[in-house]
Amino acid sequence: LDLPHKDLRRARAASMSIIPTTTGAAKAVGLVIPELKGKLNGFAMRVPTPNVSVVDLVAEVSKEVTVEEVNRALKEAAQGEMKGILGYSEEPLVSRDYNGNQNSSTVDSLLTMVMEGNMVKVVAW
Repeated sequence: LDLPHKDLRRARAASMSIIPTTTGAAKAVGLVIPELKGKLNGFAMRVPTPNVSVVDLVAEVSKEVTVEEVNRALKEAAQGEMKGILGYSEEPLVSRDYNGNQNSSTVDSLLTMVMEGNMVKVVAW
């Protein structure tokens, strides 16, 4: 072990490892959006970067959609009711490019996927 910690994974050298650990983010979403309480779960991957994190969200939706439809809805939200909170990018950026970004989260539209019509993956920085 590299450091003392009750979580043996977190006791490893963070500057040289990707470390899976717990996060309160899913629970926090339920506090902000009560309809989602108890419907989300997740974990964090601690990565040796000084700033910026990424969310890899996978959801089963009630109707079949396309990547274009998902991205269009996210782009409209980012330009409308969620402007200043949600960003939307069509550029091939990396974590460093989001350092200092004022949005709470920015959708990386190039990474949006749809599987079997109703399983959607959205990545946001």
